[in-house]
Amino acid sequence: STVGVFFIMTMGGLDFSQGSIMGISSIVVCLLSGVNMFLAVIGGIVAGAAIGAFNGYFYVNRKIKSFIVTICTMFLFRGFIKYMASNSPVAASMKVYDYDTTPIKLGITILVLAVGFIAFRFTRFGIDLKAIGAGEKAAKFAGIRTDRVKFLIYVLAGAITGLAAFVNIVKNGSATANAGNQLETQMLIALVLGGMPISGGAKVRFENIIVGSLLYIVLTNGLI
Repeated sequence: STVGVFFIMTMGGLDFSQGSIMGISSIVVCLLSGVNMFLAVIGGIVAGAAIGAFNGYFYVNRKIKSFIVTICTMFLFRGFIKYMASNSPVAASMKVYDYDTTPIKLGITILVLAVGFIAFRFTRFGIDLKAIGAGEKAAKFAGIRTDRVKFLIYVLAGAITGLAAFVNIVKNGSATANAGNQLETQMLIALVLGGMPISGGAKVRFENIIVGSLLYIVLTNGLI
């Protein structure tokens, strides 16, 4: 999930709705897991991407500040999560425990990090993001379709969190009313610990994700 927020912050945006995206996607994965596990994974990704598109639409097309839009969607979808899971957790099929193995969970993590690293470091994707973060008007005059890029990044961030929801359900077996609670705060803290500039721009490094996440895990476990 932190990879998606990293991309959003690189272009100067914020996303406080990631925890709610995780919760909604987790519920979708649980509901579809009884039908087919592949469908459950796709359903989680699509649910996350749809909420990301919702955020991107109001941010890009309606010109509402990203932190306002995502705070609103955070509370909106947190309400849906409470409604669907407050009486009892939404249980997944017992088949999900077949995927609760270190190779699968570690493989998904490494795959997301590897694809994100290659795209950010070696393609125009990363250049465009840093250019928008450094100066959106200049990026627009340089030929970058800034609105399109910003919208797609929110969709991508939602989709990545939807995939993370599958890993969450594989570990926990059900989605509770607190699924994804405070996730957005944890990711922002991790990125800042890793040296991520809040305003994004040219000084952003992909290593901020790995360093920050490791520092956050060491601190939280050490404090316990």
